[in-house]
Amino acid sequence: MSKTVSAELTDNAELTELGKQLRVDAVRAAGAAGSGHPTSSMSAADLAAVLLARYLRYDFGRPDDPGNDHFILSKGHASPLLYAMYLAAGAIDDEELLTFRKKGSRLEGHPTPRLPWVDVATGSLGQGLPIGVGVALAGKHLDRVPYRVWVLSGDSEMAEGSVWEAAEHAGFEHLDNLTLIVDVNRLGQRGPTRHQRDLDAYARRLRAFGWHTVEVDGHDIEAVDAAYREVCAVTGRPTAIIAGTRKGSGVAAVEDREGMHGKPLPDADEAIEELGGRRSIRIDVRKPDKARTAAPAGNGSLDLPRYRLGDEVATRNAFGEAVTALGSARGDVVVLDGEVGDSTRAEFFAKEHPGRYFECYIAEQQLAAAAVGMQVRGYTPFACSFASFLTRAHDFFRMAAISGADLNVVGSHVGVAIGQDGPSQMGLEDLAMFRAVHASTVLYPSDANQTAKLVAAMAGAQGIRYLRTNRGESPVIYGPDEEFPIGGSKVLRSAADDAVTLVGAGQTVHECLRAADILAAEGIAVRVIDLYSVKPVDAGTLRTAADQTGCLVTVEDHHPEGGLGDAVAEAFADGRPVPRLVRLAVTNMPGSATPQEQLEAAGIDGETVAAAIRLLLEEAVVR
Repeated sequence: MSKTVSAELTDNAELTELGKQLRVDAVRAAGAAGSGHPTSSMSAADLAAVLLARYLRYDFGRPDDPGNDHFILSKGHASPLLYAMYLAAGAIDDEELLTFRKKGSRLEGHPTPRLPWVDVATGSLGQGLPIGVGVALAGKHLDRVPYRVWVLSGDSEMAEGSVWEAAEHAGFEHLDNLTLIVDVNRLGQRGPTRHQRDLDAYARRLRAFGWHTVEVDGHDIEAVDAAYREVCAVTGRPTAIIAGTRKGSGVAAVEDREGMHGKPLPDADEAIEELGGRRSIRIDVRKPDKARTAAPAGNGSLDLPRYRLGDEVATRNAFGEAVTALGSARGDVVVLDGEVGDSTRAEFFAKEHPGRYFECYIAEQQLAAAAVGMQVRGYTPFACSFASFLTRAHDFFRMAAISGADLNVVGSHVGVAIGQDGPSQMGLEDLAMFRAVHASTVLYPSDANQTAKLVAAMAGAQGIRYLRTNRGESPVIYGPDEEFPIGGSKVLRSAADDAVTLVGAGQTVHECLRAADILAAEGIAVRVIDLYSVKPVDAGTLRTAADQTGCLVTVEDHHPEGGLGDAVAEAFADGRPVPRLVRLAVTNMPGSATPQEQLEAAGIDGETVAAAIRLLLEEAVVR
């Protein structure tokens, strides 16, 4: 059967045939690959058929059209279904479909934005709905364009906490441009899901967060169509279609059977015959109405704050003032915060640009996901929280990198010098976390002018950019016209007879300078490098210092694993001669104490650093 069907003329019988086609093509793709998740694709095929033919508004020839709906396949393992939909829409051909999971193919095992119709990478379950909330927030409050965000979720991932962070946020924000489709096929990877096919168990929970829900037999085309029609008419709240389905639907050998997850069908040809054979229905997907996004507000002139040498300014304050200035210059800049805006200083932006400030409350996964969703729509987000709390959202940043997302993350209250609040509030693992993210940028400024310049620089960079800020005040050591390129560093002390090199970043730069002054009074010259760009690292400057002084001592307010010391060591990982490397870091478990007491207890205050250098030089003499 080969025909092209317009959305307006598709009847229910043809939609039934389209659902079977999607199943067949999912089976074919997985069979050609010898792997994949056809049974998870088959359960949602009827839901996808009705959506594609009647309700999705999308121009596949213009994936950047601002009026396009957004379809997010949260159950990313069901990618054969997504690719079968693209084939039915004429976006790919049959030859490409059969490259599924092969090297070099755009049709990866879990979808990524290598395909222009995919907004974000999925596959880590529980992320589609939170990101969909971010896209819907942009549509409602920034773009002001009536596109709809459709999220197809599996029932297994409804156990993820991130889903319920998103559900509450969507209900609170009255996101009536968001529809969640839950494919309740009863079976997870290793057996039955928690609620199996109890549709009301899911609906009750969503309704508690203010959602309008529709429970439906996911294989009844007429009922599915009515459900879509109903949710499209709802205003003032998000909607969900809770669909009871059968995994492997249509093929008796696998339908609703355990042990078939993630496996191609035992006999693909036999299954295709049971489904009625191959079809070649092509759907003329309805294009969106012409839409124009709201013009972003911004005067185009960036006037960063300027700070006087010697003034005491917290870098978190400088961040708040700098991002506010950036927001005045650029209408694409948005700020999201996790109910700590008074501490991160994101509240400065909120007061000047309330329409582009988004409060995500104590929900760091939703915070990160909303930022990912907003960058899908072309905005430049700054997601802010305490650095220690961002660890909860690490998987979202990891997946954002797979998506090729561009976003800025700001972690405040780093290191031990936050003082009496104790270790639960201290960011001591964040450098390792963000350095491990693919193609990330990691910055740690030491003073206010440096912070302001780095905020502007990171907004123009690509990938995941992370900025660390300190709670306490520190002296301004750079003039306002100094430049700080990403990948650079600053040599703050240098002499021909330097005995060692001290390498610090952020808070510890000031401790290194204090140690250098103490040692200079004793006739010992040491070099001091401000390694504000922790990734990419300024390998050239470090190698020069190693050649000239023979020893690098890193001083960091972070655990030794994965932090500044490791970044410095990696500058010598390509076969170059490795200098003596000494690491001073937070190796103890801090308690409650004053900032100065915390630095002393960790052994990274100026006096202790100076003592460590003396001991190091004495050992060298003995040798």
